[in-house]
Amino acid sequence: MEGRPYELRASTTGLFSELRADKAGLLSAVFLFIVVFAAFAAPLLAPYGPVEGNPSTSSIPPIWADGSWDHVLGTDTQGYDVLSRLMYGARTTLLIGLAVVAIAGLFGVVLGLIAGYRGGRTDRWLMRWVDVQVAFPGLLIALIMIAVLGPSMTSVIFVLSFNGWMVYARMTRGVVLAAKERPYVEAAEMVGCRPRRVMFVHILPNLTSSLVTLAVLEFARIILAEATLSFLGLGLQFPEVSLGVMANGGRDAFFSLPRLAIIPGVVITLIVLAVNFLASWLRVVFDPQEREKRFAAGATTAATTVEGVM
Repeated sequence: MEGRPYELRASTTGLFSELRADKAGLLSAVFLFIVVFAAFAAPLLAPYGPVEGNPSTSSIPPIWADGSWDHVLGTDTQGYDVLSRLMYGARTTLLIGLAVVAIAGLFGVVLGLIAGYRGGRTDRWLMRWVDVQVAFPGLLIALIMIAVLGPSMTSVIFVLSFNGWMVYARMTRGVVLAAKERPYVEAAEMVGCRPRRVMFVHILPNLTSSLVTLAVLEFARIILAEATLSFLGLGLQFPEVSLGVMANGGRDAFFSLPRLAIIPGVVITLIVLAVNFLASWLRVVFDPQEREKRFAAGATTAATTVEGVM
């Protein structure tokens, strides 16, 4: 027997109904769709290449400041088109976020499954590893590892994955400890299923909703972490471009051309906010208790409004 996670029982129509009812979630989904489309279609949509600069067109103001339609968001001090670099930079940032979520999530979930299901010495040693790594400041670990590996996209992905797998392991272990006492797990063990099959076929599907929500939240954190490393000059280096690299590039000219740092900073903020709102919507969709809370809150608000009118 296998447990049936809540999300498998929810129809696609129900999911979109919840999304339409959640205005913040709907706006966030639309915004993220536009960002993802523009980012991954950058080679087709961007008017210029990410490092296609011309000193003769440097520091052109954006269109709202009497600029040119040839450079809607203007150019930087090197003559690079800000809009084009923004699109290519968003693509790099999103790719890093997706890669880190996949690597850290896979590693953390596997170790969490093993620790929670096997228990005993295996559980103690794996969780001790988690506790020791969590105790070290993530930025310090990043500084040391990037100093050894060198700044590059691969190094950033490796460092952020190394610093991010623990949260998946802890959450997975906690759910597995409760799930392995459930009747469907005991029944699977009684009919002779191997531990690997019990973990990955019977227990893991019931973690899907929690893992999806956690992965979305971690995606937002990774975007901020990559931007922080690149802004400090520890992440990607020229000619690579990301939103953090753009913010770092605008730092030197902040007092003369503040838009060069403000524009990528605003985009980073909006992406992180949208991802967090989307995670909140997913939590409501996947968790019946959250649905009941929202319904109760809405009913209370409606009742209060009616009483005020009467």
